[in-house]
Amino acid sequence: MSKVSIYLNFQGKTEEAFNFYKSVFKTDWAAPIMRMKDAPAQPGMPPISEKDANAVMHVSLPILGGTRIMGTDMLESMGQKLVVGNNVTISLEPDTKEEADRLFKSLSQGGSDMAPMRQEFWGYWGCCLDRFGIRWMFNVPSPQPNNK
Repeated sequence: MSKVSIYLNFQGKTEEAFNFYKSVFKTDWAAPIMRMKDAPAQPGMPPISEKDANAVMHVSLPILGGTRIMGTDMLESMGQKLVVGNNVTISLEPDTKEEADRLFKSLSQGGSDMAPMRQEFWGYWGCCLDRFGIRWMFNVPSPQPNNK
C-alpha cells in the first residue's frame, strides 16, 4: 500500500532532534536507527570516516494519523550542506517502480533531477526538486525475506 512521509535532513543533529520528537509524540522507532557504518560499501565510494560512522543514515518515527517523519544526517565530508530548502522532503512510497518512474518524471519536469531513479541496496530510489522548489523523494522498498 502506498505511503507518504516527511523526510527531514540535519547537519549532525538527527538523533538529538528525533529523540525530542519521540518524547513529544510518545511513540517509538518504526525500525532501529540505521547508522552510516551499517550501509554496505558502494563501488567507487571512499570508506566512511570514523567521524561519520555513527551519523544517522535513516530513522523513522510514527507521529499522527499514520504519518511518519524520517530523517538523516547530511555529511559535510560528502559535500552535503544543510540549507533552508533541502532540510525537508516529501517522501513518496508508491507500490511499483512504474508508478515511481511516472511520479518522478512528472514532478521533475521543469525542475532539477537531484538523483535519478535507480536501484539501491534497500530498494528503487530517486529524488528531485520540482519547478516550485519542493523536494520529492521516491522509494519502492525491495521485498524483505520472511524472518521466521
